[in-house]
Amino acid sequence: MTVPVLSAPLSGLVSGTAYAKINLALHLRRRRDDGYHELETLFAFVDAGDAITIAPADAFELIETGEFAAAMGPVADNLVTRAAVAACGTADGALPPLRIHVDKRLPVAAGLGGGSADAGAVLRLLGVGADRAQAIGEALGADVPACVVSQPMVGRGTGTHLEPLADHDLLGAGCLLVNPRVPLSTGPVFKAWDQIDHGPLPQGSARDILLNGRNDMEPPAIQLCPAIADVLAALRATAPVCARMSGSGATCFAIYDTPDAMAQAAAQIAAAHPGWWQMAGRLR
Repeated sequence: MTVPVLSAPLSGLVSGTAYAKINLALHLRRRRDDGYHELETLFAFVDAGDAITIAPADAFELIETGEFAAAMGPVADNLVTRAAVAACGTADGALPPLRIHVDKRLPVAAGLGGGSADAGAVLRLLGVGADRAQAIGEALGADVPACVVSQPMVGRGTGTHLEPLADHDLLGAGCLLVNPRVPLSTGPVFKAWDQIDHGPLPQGSARDILLNGRNDMEPPAIQLCPAIADVLAALRATAPVCARMSGSGATCFAIYDTPDAMAQAAAQIAAAHPGWWQMAGRLR
C-alpha cells in the first residue's frame, strides 16, 4: 500500500528537465579504504537534458523514449523508479501509482550524470523537501544530491558533500557537449587512475576553477577510449574558453563566451564529425 510522504499530493501532470551535469573540474585526492575515492569537483549544469513528465495513474508505469532509451536498464533497477519509490515513501517498497515518461536525450555512461539527473528531476517534480531529497539522493548515488539542486556546487568526499559556489561568473555561458558515441563505465576509469594526488581544487569563481583546475579522470579515460582525445582536439580547435572531459567521460564540453561562437563551433564539429552526438545549451 502506498503511504505518500510528499510535500504535496500529485494532483495532475508535472514536467521538467533533467539537466545535464558536467564537472568543470574534478580532482581525485585518494582512494579510501572502503574502495571509494575522495574527490573535489565543481558541478555545473546545462539548461538542456532529458525531458521528464509525471502524472497520477492507476499503477506504476515507466515509459522510455528517445535515442538512448534502450540503455536505461530494467525498470525495477532504474534510478527513476528507485527515486519515485523513495519519494512516495512506500512502506514495503511497492511501486507508486505514477506514470513517468522519460525522453532520454542524454547518452548513458557518458559523464553527464544521466541517470542521476533523471532521479534528481523526479525528486524535484514530486515536491520532495530539500533535506529529504538530499538524503534520498545520497542513498541513490554520488551525483544525485548535486543533480537534485542542479545549480553550481562544490562537491567533496565522494561528491555528496556540497557547498554553494560564491561567484558563478559563468552563468549563461554557452556550453557545447560532444560525445563520440562510445559508452564508458566509471569503474574502469577509476581503476586506471595512477592514484597520484596532484593537489586540491582551486578556489575562486567558476571561471577561476575552470581555468586553473583539471579533470584527473581524463588521462585514464583516454587510455581506455582514445576517441576522447579526438573530441577534445576538435573542441579546442574552435577556440573556446576551455575544453575538458566531463566526469569519467566519454563526453567532453567546451565553454564559450558568446552564443555565436558556440553555434559556429557546433556547426564546425557537426560537419567534420557527423557521427558524434552533441548538445548545446547555457550554464545554469
